[in-house]
Amino acid sequence: MPDIKLGSLFDGIGVFPLAASRCGIRPVWASEIEKAPISITRRHFPEMEHLGDITKIDGGKIEPVHVITFGSPCQNLSLIGNRSGLAGAKSSLFYQAFRIIQEMRDATDHLYPVIIVWENVMGAFSTNDRMDFRAVLSAFADTEVPMPPTGRWAGAGMVRGGSPDVCWRLMDAQYWAGTRRLARRQRIFVVADFGGRRAADILFKPRPVLPLPPPCREGRDAAAKGDRTASFETGRPLPIVHPFQCFRMRGASKRQEKEAFRNSFGLPTDPFPTLLASDVTPFSFWYEGDPGGGCVRFLTETESERLMGLPEGWTKYGADGEEIRSSFRYRALGNAIALPCADYIMGGIYEVLAGQTGKEG
Repeated sequence: MPDIKLGSLFDGIGVFPLAASRCGIRPVWASEIEKAPISITRRHFPEMEHLGDITKIDGGKIEPVHVITFGSPCQNLSLIGNRSGLAGAKSSLFYQAFRIIQEMRDATDHLYPVIIVWENVMGAFSTNDRMDFRAVLSAFADTEVPMPPTGRWAGAGMVRGGSPDVCWRLMDAQYWAGTRRLARRQRIFVVADFGGRRAADILFKPRPVLPLPPPCREGRDAAAKGDRTASFETGRPLPIVHPFQCFRMRGASKRQEKEAFRNSFGLPTDPFPTLLASDVTPFSFWYEGDPGGGCVRFLTETESERLMGLPEGWTKYGADGEEIRSSFRYRALGNAIALPCADYIMGGIYEVLAGQTGKEG
């Protein structure tokens, strides 16, 4: 098997490394500054080097890798953030990642990295009159990318003609786990290929979805493959779940729109809202035939992991074996990416790079 290596910037709790390892790609280093996520990731990937603060990394002096992933901070791009865009103090760290990538390419005679993956919130399409996403694509494509004639960015597209080959796609986690119930999580993924015109194969080509992983074993990581029962699918009689659409609820309350406020209490068919780093989503819960015995409660940490497609217990322990505080787990999960989406992309990267490596061998 080819030894395809991954580096993960703004790593969080190691979802890109987890997806990479499930698809045959070896995570070798990560960059993160928050202590709890670093400890969680160290537990699951003890061999992976942690580089610390991204602003202090020299891309020309770290181990070259085939793939670099980065979900740069979204606070200034999010629809519920301050919308200052790439000029914001947090989201401007996007350019630090590009500095590291360029330093690595300069130091390796432009051999590494071969593939870059950027992930961010849907709000990146619209900040600063939609010019921020134009800046993102221009940085990836190393050329000035024009605005689309409509003045709006489509949910998927490509920039082709120069180097690298660039594609983007808006993916919603709720549609990426087969019959399993995941949270609604709309995220933009941009893929850049410096080694050919394979970005579309990585981001658009149909391929099977990996089974969701089983729970983490006590004190160790999760197995690479397997399946498990989804959230709220156990127990008899049938549980009824109505997730609250809190963002919609607050807006309707502010505008004094009674019907919209009532609708924000949700239906059983509604997806779970996006998990937030700053809040925990409430929902109403009862068993079929007994609405009077129901309650309003919040997601547990384990349910939050399930809704992201992660193994149960992924965030429970740190590298020292101590339990991670609940507030840190919720925050880390709210900042994370959904595993099935990462699986799909990593599967495509392995497919194109393993094929290339095989031909070269």
